[in-house]
Amino acid sequence: MLKNVAIDRVAATPRKILQASNVRVVAALALACAALVGAAQTRPASFDSFAVPSGSAPHDVAPSPDRTVWFTAQARGSAGRLDPRNGKIDSIALGDGSAPHGVIVGPDQAAWITDGGQNAIVRVDSKTLAVTRFPLPKDRSNANLNTAVFDKQGHLWFTGQSGIYGELDPKRGTMRVFDAPHGAGPYGICVTPNGALYFASLAGNYLGRIDPATGAAQVIKPPTANQGARRVWSDSQGRVWVSEWNAGRVGMFDPSTQRWREWRLPGDNPHAYAIFVDDHDVVWLSEWSANALVRFDPHTERFDVLALPRDHANVRQMMGRADEVWLSESATDHLVRYPSRAAKN
Repeated sequence: MLKNVAIDRVAATPRKILQASNVRVVAALALACAALVGAAQTRPASFDSFAVPSGSAPHDVAPSPDRTVWFTAQARGSAGRLDPRNGKIDSIALGDGSAPHGVIVGPDQAAWITDGGQNAIVRVDSKTLAVTRFPLPKDRSNANLNTAVFDKQGHLWFTGQSGIYGELDPKRGTMRVFDAPHGAGPYGICVTPNGALYFASLAGNYLGRIDPATGAAQVIKPPTANQGARRVWSDSQGRVWVSEWNAGRVGMFDPSTQRWREWRLPGDNPHAYAIFVDDHDVVWLSEWSANALVRFDPHTERFDVLALPRDHANVRQMMGRADEVWLSESATDHLVRYPSRAAKN
């Protein structure tokens, strides 16, 4: 009997050790979960939705300082202009074979469009709605034009996924087109506050910096291989933010230090497509797997996940203006406005 008691006491010792260890493990897990909740939170969201003509497949969207919003109706070969104050939409046919991709608002307040179908840069006047085309050189056919941005000199720089990028001087009507490093892939493009030009290569998996004088591009590799750098946007400090489609990450390259940082988006198998940095240097992304708008605060390194109002929205581009983020739901024929100030609360 005494022997049995001794055995029980000996057995109780490891049990107590295990129980104590379990408590520590549970506590550690609780802390980890709390950290994750702080780093990624799903929030209710209130969006304003605007239907566009059926079958538009709005690819890109660009809010204008005059309070209207431009979009490319890729499937209809037209540009659209929405007045969100009354819901009125102007539709502008761009020409035979048009398949517009990107749209931005230029310094002249006109809409500037990369038209893959016409292999041309297209301008739509904001007052007359007149259409002007700037075709690429004949030896640059099928460029698969993608995205554009204006530099500090008022020149428009653009990308083509077939493996090119180029520059248009609108005043002179002259154009230069360059071969991209490693061939196909140039997609998003941006300019920093100090005038530096960067583009992302989706197929090439790199960030490229363009020398505007020579047109040469420097390849800058993100830390993650085969990440699928898709779109880019600069913040007020000149740091370049990249949506990494394949890796489901947001990357940041700081030219002042030549260093990268990357953060994986929340959820299972995320895919980051569009990216936009607002005037508070908050980063916004469209995440296809979760069908969500994702807000990332670089100061706290926290993600907020905001579910989109319709399933399978396929948001390919975002832009914004003061306290507004605009999205194009290419699969649902809607434009969406999110009051970004709401996410600060």
